[in-house]
Amino acid sequence: MVLTDTHTHLYYETIADKRAALMERCLGNNINRLFLPNVDMASVPLMFDLVHAYPEQCFAMLGLHPCSVKENWQQELNDIRDAHQQNKIYAIGEIGIDLYWDKTHLKEQIEAFRQQIDWAKSLQLPIVIHCRDAFNEVYEVLQQEQDENLRGIFHCFTGTLEQAHKITDLGFYLGIGGVVTYKNSGLDKVVAEIDLKHIVLETDSPYLTPVPYRGKPNESSYLIYIAEKVADLHQTAVETVAGITTENSRQLFGI
Repeated sequence: MVLTDTHTHLYYETIADKRAALMERCLGNNINRLFLPNVDMASVPLMFDLVHAYPEQCFAMLGLHPCSVKENWQQELNDIRDAHQQNKIYAIGEIGIDLYWDKTHLKEQIEAFRQQIDWAKSLQLPIVIHCRDAFNEVYEVLQQEQDENLRGIFHCFTGTLEQAHKITDLGFYLGIGGVVTYKNSGLDKVVAEIDLKHIVLETDSPYLTPVPYRGKPNESSYLIYIAEKVADLHQTAVETVAGITTENSRQLFGI
């Protein structure tokens, strides 16, 4: 069995022994593939340090997180693009729109989102979307940008069944994480209605820790609990969920 964490910030752990222990626990739980999104320029070297330390298991993305879109966002994005010249990447992410914390830079977030979609298309790479309190804004951009080269993941999907169908109709995967294990989230009922061919798994570690470790820092090894929950919702074996969702990630990322 091979499980794929399509979204983890495991690189935030910079102490070598602790990082090695995190990776060891991943492998112990059959999480053998980890895709790493940066969030800004400062996180780029941390991410690539982990990729270089574990090149068989860790795969890089590059992008400017919407919460990192400030007055100097264009320079920040240019610097992130420059980092691509020396490093292999498998997606542009995480990118998108976040109106939960601050609506001040909505216009700039949309422009940065569009620029990075264009970048992904030019590189023939998927995008990994961060969308918080901004479904309509993100969906409008995707509808306008839709063509045969636009594909990717709606990271940390927690929306309605109607929203899920809108996303999958665009050809995007739903990134399902720890929230599906939360008792009153309602996401379990949505995921039960979505064909596994539209789903990939993620932890978003160190955030959104699944049950039974909710309230503690998340880590990629906990992906097993998300996979088990999805398997329970679909009344199938966890090995089936692992196989389908990992194959979905291979189709998307090309590795």
